[in-house]
Amino acid sequence: MADFKDEISPQLVGALADELVRAWPEFPAAAFAGAAGDGLQRLELMARVHHVAAVLGRHLPGDFAAAAGVLDAALASPSFTSWMTLPCGFFATEYGSEQPELALPLLARLSPRFSSEGPVRPFIERYPDLTMGFVREWARDADERVRRLASETTRPRLPWAPRLELFIRDPSPVIELLDVLRDDPSEYVRRSVANSLNDISKDHPELAVATARRWQGAGGDHVQEVVRHGLRTLVKKGDPEALGVLGYERSAPVRLEDLVVKPASVAIGGGVELSFTLVAEGRPTPVVVDYLVYHAGARGARGARGAKVFKLTTRTLEPGKPQRIRRRHVFREVTVRRLYPGVQRIEVQVNGRVLGAADVELVEP
Repeated sequence: MADFKDEISPQLVGALADELVRAWPEFPAAAFAGAAGDGLQRLELMARVHHVAAVLGRHLPGDFAAAAGVLDAALASPSFTSWMTLPCGFFATEYGSEQPELALPLLARLSPRFSSEGPVRPFIERYPDLTMGFVREWARDADERVRRLASETTRPRLPWAPRLELFIRDPSPVIELLDVLRDDPSEYVRRSVANSLNDISKDHPELAVATARRWQGAGGDHVQEVVRHGLRTLVKKGDPEALGVLGYERSAPVRLEDLVVKPASVAIGGGVELSFTLVAEGRPTPVVVDYLVYHAGARGARGARGAKVFKLTTRTLEPGKPQRIRRRHVFREVTVRRLYPGVQRIEVQVNGRVLGAADVELVEP
């Protein structure tokens, strides 16, 4: 599968040049394409984006208002879309930094072509009050992609972007936005709202739970799904308050039987089957079931690293009706997690409570 960085390619630069010269016949398309494509292949994704943005700065009009006019004119073309507009967003950030009243509306207009949450964030840090005024307007825009821009660009811990420390310290302006969008008709927007609440829960768990309870009390067709997704990190940690909001009782009368993990030894890259039985005692019991894997450290020590939590299932257990649950787990290395030989601990967690555990020996392939 191609890397994301290859989306910003010499071919895309050429297509962007064609769009801009249609919007502004004086645009030096050949010079831009040559400079923007030079050395591009050696760069990673965001370095490519910023490189193209810098070359745009040398070839668009030096007056930012005029340059913004060229990009606005390009938006008349449906072909001016997707990845080619991402460097244009960062151009607006870098060259419109002194003119936020022009740059921010331009970023909102670009966002339906490629979401502008990354380019907007530096304005939040530099002009928080001014920028949040625009963001509050975006939260009520007719276009779902602009409404999502409001919730996504204010996420305190947006992946692949610097954290917004002011919202990590005080997320109340973010919650004010999420209150508007919590039951948005667009799933695209609601997903962003839930992710933002999840970000907040990592630094302010009590506030996140209180917000979720308040949303439930206010009602709405989609609020429960937003709350469930927004509290997912707290649920994985077994937070009793978050579990209670979702209807799960930490001390629920459930027992685990016949936990089996086989084979007992597996090579890195191989898999094991995890199986066990859950039994409810006395009454129907809603459960959220996860399993935790404690990977061995570099020296093979068991539990040397924090647990990685994997979601298994949510269901209601009926008394007298044992339910067998199975899952295959593959010990596969990924970019952010290297695996080492040694004992790997697997724990089964039900409603935030560990009910059983087993060990697997991981060996070199």
